[in-house]
Amino acid sequence: MTVIYDRVALIGLGLIAGSMAHAMRAGGLAGEIVGYARSAETRTVARDLFCDRVCDTAAEAVQGADLVVLAVPVGAMEAIAIEIAPHLKPGAVVTDVGSVKQAVVEAVAPHIPAAVQFIPGHPLAGTEYSGPRSGFATLFQNRWWLLTPLEGTDPAALARLRSLLEAMGANVDEMDVARHDLVLAVVSHTPHLIAYTMVGVADHMRRVSEQEVVKYSASGFRDFTRIAASDPTMWRDVFLTNKDAVLDILGRFTEELFVLQRAIRMGDGDHLHAYFTRTRAIRRGIIEAGQDTAAPDFGRGVDPAKGTAGE
Repeated sequence: MTVIYDRVALIGLGLIAGSMAHAMRAGGLAGEIVGYARSAETRTVARDLFCDRVCDTAAEAVQGADLVVLAVPVGAMEAIAIEIAPHLKPGAVVTDVGSVKQAVVEAVAPHIPAAVQFIPGHPLAGTEYSGPRSGFATLFQNRWWLLTPLEGTDPAALARLRSLLEAMGANVDEMDVARHDLVLAVVSHTPHLIAYTMVGVADHMRRVSEQEVVKYSASGFRDFTRIAASDPTMWRDVFLTNKDAVLDILGRFTEELFVLQRAIRMGDGDHLHAYFTRTRAIRRGIIEAGQDTAAPDFGRGVDPAKGTAGE
């Protein structure tokens, strides 16, 4: 076991930060893990479960830290950056786990001292669970962690951060900020919006009672409800801060939907079969890439406390 950072400060103590703490503890990757969350209850749980020390303010938590991880909603990033900036250790690295990168860079980068490296990041890992009890050490195993280093980033600082993420089991890649936000609009943001919309449609269908929705949710609707169970604050901020890319992809989605509507209306079975055959291959590609399994429950049996599949 090799300590990569002597002191790591986690600002925000939910699923991602908690899983980082568990992974760092399991691998002996951090000498000390210090945490801060706005909620006193969250701080208490984190102190009991995965932090060596928990502070009452973000400013106190980052003092002396070699790595600071911003794991708060995107809308709260700027206020946190302003608070911690005067207390950051020269030579420290600040990163984040936000699902949007351009908005985070604009909110955080102007406040980071010149002697501190800011390296934005985003782990493509998670569950529908949130809060300090939801984290587990294997969350990042074989999952992508995207870094979007800014111009002038110190290569040594970047390499050190990469080594930590890889030691936690992640596959690390780099891309520019704009590309990140567009890619995530396709693979994450718009699918979540569609899931929220479908659950909303069901809610408004007065012909289908709540009891019937639950009764028949073993179908595809169950997957929509699982996705739509994600943290509403986080997703509100995602859509408000990545709206251009999301609206672009929603426009493309609407165009595709119109084509399928026409095929259904015209009884064009050949078009539907060809379309579904082509898109089914995407699922196979995801499995072959090791980003999911062919298990029929699609990961719904994961126990967030253990990081293993339940019954």
